Amino acid sequence: MNTEAIMVRRLGRVPYAPVFRKMTEFTCQRNVSTPDEIWVVEHDPVFTLGQAASRAHILDAHGIPVYETDRGGEVTYHGPGQLVVYLLIDLRRRFRKLYVRELVYRIEETIIRALSVFHLDGERRKGAPGIYIPAHPMYGGLQGAKIAALGLKVRSNGCMYHGFALNVAMDLEPFKWIDPCGYHGLAVTDMRSLGFSGRKDEVMQTVLACLSSELACSLKIADGMETEDDR
Repeated sequence: MNTEAIMVRRLGRVPYAPVFRKMTEFTCQRNVSTPDEIWVVEHDPVFTLGQAASRAHILDAHGIPVYETDRGGEVTYHGPGQLVVYLLIDLRRRFRKLYVRELVYRIEETIIRALSVFHLDGERRKGAPGIYIPAHPMYGGLQGAKIAALGLKVRSNGCMYHGFALNVAMDLEPFKWIDPCGYHGLAVTDMRSLGFSGRKDEVMQTVLACLSSELACSLKIADGMETEDDR
């Protein structure tokens, strides 16, 4: 296993298109010695379609941009108040043998553990990647709602990109304009709706700490990346 620290870049709030382009370029141009990176972002409002997505699941975009991507999964929404984490990792070099199913499990466990720090519960749902609110009376009408989504792309050489998104404190209305992850009527929620009143930075730090533990690697915070020229 590669023990080199993974560089974390905090990019702030940025449009989706330039980040998607940059992480695709990063993955195409990397070689066996290119350091792994994690990008933490908050996107301007955007709908993104995975490789399995159908545009029929966008009921009414209301003028929000729509981008087709090469990640797994269906349609989702990104917007302010959501923590998005992109994992640009050479899986073969870092873990030798780590199957995608196990990687997904570790990412989901990262989110579950992070939520628990803020006294919130999350659970997996068989056949539907992501994290959901459990069926417990304390969550009222939010039982079963989705709070985090993930979509990955792993190339034949073992290099991956894309990642996961955790809803912290956002406008949830745009989720009603799509069939989230391809499921008609799927409820979507965020941490604020469940009672969280802290800062997004607290959530980011907690998620990164849990991710570091789940991937058994250290993380190194670096400067951000210039993206304004691509707006």
